[in-house]
Amino acid sequence: MVRFGVLGPLAVWDDDGGTVRVPEAKVRALLADLLVHGGAPVPVDRLVDDLWGERPPRNPAGTLQARVSQLRRALGDPRLVVHGPAGYRLAAADVDADRFRELCLRQAAGAEERAAQLDEALSLWRGAAYADFADDGFAQAEIARLEELRLTALEEQAEVRLALGARVDLGGLVAAHPLRERLVAAHMRSLYRGGRQGEALAAFTALRERLADELGVDPSPALSALYQAVLRQDPALPSEADGTARTAPPTGRGPAAREPGPAAGPPGRGNLPAPVGDLIGRDAEVAEVAGLLAAHRLVTLTGPGGVGKTRLALETARGVRPPTAGEAWLVELAGAADVGEALAATLGVRDDGAAGLVERLAGALAGKDALLVADNCEHLVEQAAEVVSALLRAAPGLRVLATAQEPLGVTGEVVRVVQPLTEAAAVRLFTARAGIEAGPAVATICRRLDGIPLALELAATRVRALGVEEVAHRLDDRFRVLTAGMRDAPARQRTLRATLDWSWELLPEHERIVLRRLAAHADGCTLEAAEEVCAEPGVDVLDALARLVDRSLVTPGPRYGLLESVAAYCAERLREAGEQETIRERHARYYTALAERAELRGSRQREWLDRLDREAANFRLALAGPRPLRLVNALAWYWFLRGRLGEARRSIAAALAATPPGAGPEQEREAAVASVWLAGMTLAIGESAPAIRRDGLDRAGRALADWLPAQVRWAYGDQRAHEEAVERALRAFEELGDRWGVAAALQLRAKLAAVRSDLDAMRRDGERSLAIFRELGDGWGRIEAMDALDRLAEMRGDYAEAARLREEALELAEELGFEVAFRLSAVGRVALLEGDYARADDYHERARRLAVEQSYKSAEEHAVLGLAMSARRRGRHAEAEALLLPWLGWLEEVRGTPGIAFVLAELGFAAEQRGDAETAAARQRAGHAAARASGDPRAVALALEGLAGAEALAGDAVRAAELLGEAAALRRSVGTPLAAGERFDVDRITATARAALGDDRFRHAHAAGATRAPRAEPGRA
Repeated sequence: MVRFGVLGPLAVWDDDGGTVRVPEAKVRALLADLLVHGGAPVPVDRLVDDLWGERPPRNPAGTLQARVSQLRRALGDPRLVVHGPAGYRLAAADVDADRFRELCLRQAAGAEERAAQLDEALSLWRGAAYADFADDGFAQAEIARLEELRLTALEEQAEVRLALGARVDLGGLVAAHPLRERLVAAHMRSLYRGGRQGEALAAFTALRERLADELGVDPSPALSALYQAVLRQDPALPSEADGTARTAPPTGRGPAAREPGPAAGPPGRGNLPAPVGDLIGRDAEVAEVAGLLAAHRLVTLTGPGGVGKTRLALETARGVRPPTAGEAWLVELAGAADVGEALAATLGVRDDGAAGLVERLAGALAGKDALLVADNCEHLVEQAAEVVSALLRAAPGLRVLATAQEPLGVTGEVVRVVQPLTEAAAVRLFTARAGIEAGPAVATICRRLDGIPLALELAATRVRALGVEEVAHRLDDRFRVLTAGMRDAPARQRTLRATLDWSWELLPEHERIVLRRLAAHADGCTLEAAEEVCAEPGVDVLDALARLVDRSLVTPGPRYGLLESVAAYCAERLREAGEQETIRERHARYYTALAERAELRGSRQREWLDRLDREAANFRLALAGPRPLRLVNALAWYWFLRGRLGEARRSIAAALAATPPGAGPEQEREAAVASVWLAGMTLAIGESAPAIRRDGLDRAGRALADWLPAQVRWAYGDQRAHEEAVERALRAFEELGDRWGVAAALQLRAKLAAVRSDLDAMRRDGERSLAIFRELGDGWGRIEAMDALDRLAEMRGDYAEAARLREEALELAEELGFEVAFRLSAVGRVALLEGDYARADDYHERARRLAVEQSYKSAEEHAVLGLAMSARRRGRHAEAEALLLPWLGWLEEVRGTPGIAFVLAELGFAAEQRGDAETAAARQRAGHAAARASGDPRAVALALEGLAGAEALAGDAVRAAELLGEAAALRRSVGTPLAAGERFDVDRITATARAALGDDRFRHAHAAGATRAPRAEPGRA
């Protein structure tokens, strides 16, 4: 497994410990950002903002996708970076920071074991955390958390070493962190143990003065007690001077453990319940919340119902409760009607005096070190805010850890949102509770239950009766399945429905309206969509959304979403309200209008592609709406650009089938346009197309019907028919004033000119098309126009220019997510012609895999041809034939005459190189016939060169030389003499014929062949 290092400069190591190079600053920043978020998905918008800030690229998501591709290549395993609806995330990763946290939080049986754990943990640090990203905003919070945990570990390491009698020098750490009382305490002990009582007292005095000057507070009672113990040389303090040393230090859970002060009083009071099971998957959060409580007096844990706020709060409280003389109290507010009364009952404060209850509570807590865990504040949030604020002002030693579905909203509050468990942690929790092994069904359950611990625990109780596969299968009916909670749990947590009922009942009506209507969306929605679909007279949707986000029922924008269980619950509420059909139609109308206004042809193409990507699930829902034809016609070009040809074909066919005959002129026109798109998508997939309904098309529709089929099949079928169709389309686009259409027709005409080897037409149309597309800012058009021009450069032997154009096109294609497989093959072809076979194979194999994933036969064929050419040039003739032979049938089926000619030529060369003259001649004759049928002089020349090889192998060197001369003359006649990279076969066949004939006879035969016009039957092979 690849290992990652962030405790220092970013580093990546392979299984053998070798360094894996991740090139380019933005790619390294992307990796760092994903590592900062652990296994959690990071939305595309967040990554773009983190990497580019206020100066994003023109196509942010596309550029990000290109950087993700670079990162996957650098890591060597595309599966390490996963893309899903919520964004990009790292798959299970071995990160030194995770190992550090795990060691810090691990239980230890004794001091020596704990010392070893801390030594190992701290040895992982190679410098400052995320050292090369210290100034990047996305890393700063994680850097702060890690540095805080490191300091806490150093403090505990010092305490453990002191307890073991070791020498500890903390002067440097104290100078760097002069306000850390625990560190100063260890420093004082170390100094005192070394016989430096005066310096120990001076360390306390320096801290006391600094606290007073900078913060206006005094040292803690525990540290003051230590000062007094040093001052009076308390015998309980270990000292080398008197030979005493402490050898049995306390053990605890990681850095949160505390060593009692020298003047410890009676055991602390409190009511924190003992844990009844392990808290799985929250170790890092426990450490983080502990750090927050160390720095702030009020920390509120928010999150949806069942996410585990209470468990996290209690686990944290057990580790960070005040020193032994302090107090730690859990106040359960779920069933309370008054916050003050619940606190008084918990703390044993009588409500029978003249003073107000809050004043009496403040008096009871004043002067104490106390931790208060106020659990489930959401239904009394305003009361809780008022009481907690008053107590914090009155009791300086008080700290409060609150849990609620929304923040308390008081001064000094730090809010920590408790997220669902990561998939890996969710699997660990579920398997532990169900007593089973992990597997695909477990992963499905954890994913569909959103990593919510309560839901996972409820599902685990059903495994014994139903089995894990059946539990996964029944999650569509989750509220009936997840009903077997623990009997000792609060009533609101015994079933999933009860948990959600608790949250729903707290909402005012206008928030319920918005929340249930959000369930009509799939995979979230924008604010604009929410305001359209969830609208209701008198309801401020934005305000309601903000409140629902605060209540942890809606995930925060810019895309507002619901966890799957919340969405299922709200869908039931939507049906109960009788709004399902109305809201569904409103949803369909909004997303149809959104697709229709998308600007996919021009400078905003990338921006709109990204926007439509984010709405893909909503578009699928909207296809069930009242006007599916309008929607599929609006989405067709988007599907085409994204290579989602199968989805496009299925969706368009379904929309046509759902539209009854005689539906009206407007729908007849929509159906006719949809038939054009259906034909184009089907042809692009490589299958025979259904008929186009031309009678219903207007002028623009007929231009599309001429251009689109030729565009997707220009290399196959009837070339003359393609040329006639593109000429009709070009005239129509010009008459309509459609500049994009003109440019699209010109680039297609340039590619068709390549089939005839008409280099002047290729240059003229390609450059004109590219100029228009550059002016329009259309990325797809630039790729297509450059395709014609880079073919021209290759034909002329200008491989540097071909490579430049193809690499630019590949970068554009990766940003757009369009035709990437073809662009990869194109770059690989240049590498092949330059003799870099390893690089060529890498590009062609990547192209082949991608084409197979996308079911894109044309792109797969193109990639396989490159792999076969490379194999044959390196003498692997059988491998080349095995790659090529299966494609002849498909090419014949799609009438790919130029492709047939080329494949037969390659197969003929392979047979000739392995010594089979008869097979070589038969293949080359068939290839010659296909080449002549294609009308491409260069294809005919290639076939003649293949026949020359067969003749030379059969012993007729004169005929071989004549055919070589004839091919060379034909290439010169169209201005494309063989470039260096294409001379592989001609040079070796020439060498064979020249060796047999001698120089003079070879030149004579070659010149004789050059005087002959190409013939349909070149003669005996």
